[in-house]
Amino acid sequence: MKRVIGVDPGSTKVGYGILDVSGNNVKYVSSGSITLKPSKAYIKRLVNIHIELDKILAKFLPDDAAIEDVFFAKNPKSALRLGEARGAALLTLARQDLTVSTYPARFIKKAITGYGNASKEQVEYMIKVLLKLKDRELEEDEADALAVAYCHILTSRPKSILKATR
Repeated sequence: MKRVIGVDPGSTKVGYGILDVSGNNVKYVSSGSITLKPSKAYIKRLVNIHIELDKILAKFLPDDAAIEDVFFAKNPKSALRLGEARGAALLTLARQDLTVSTYPARFIKKAITGYGNASKEQVEYMIKVLLKLKDRELEEDEADALAVAYCHILTSRPKSILKATR
């Protein structure tokens, strides 16, 4: 069995999703989000990402990590803040000696829904179907992080297995 953590970084919330994979079976373990208080100094929020993500890693002991790749934002300041939050998460994952894979948002959407321009609602719907979580409410960041982890599992599999699961 292999345990994978997916991370969806943000400047106000960081989503995480943890999945176990054994052969062709993917099982939901946990998910949630780290909420960063806007009233705190920005540098303290980055420290909070590290501290809270480190606690999650210590509790669930993943074998692999995946994180959404950077994107280009219209607002340079927003892109910079997202990059800093992503950096805090990457540092935390790397300090645990995890192999960290990065995936562009369009690649993740295509892996989960079959369409690279899928909406967040479509991604959430498919994640709930794939992980049998139809009755569970997921925050947007949780669903995105689970999608990152699931995408990593699909991408890490040999092509013959990947074809068999689609």
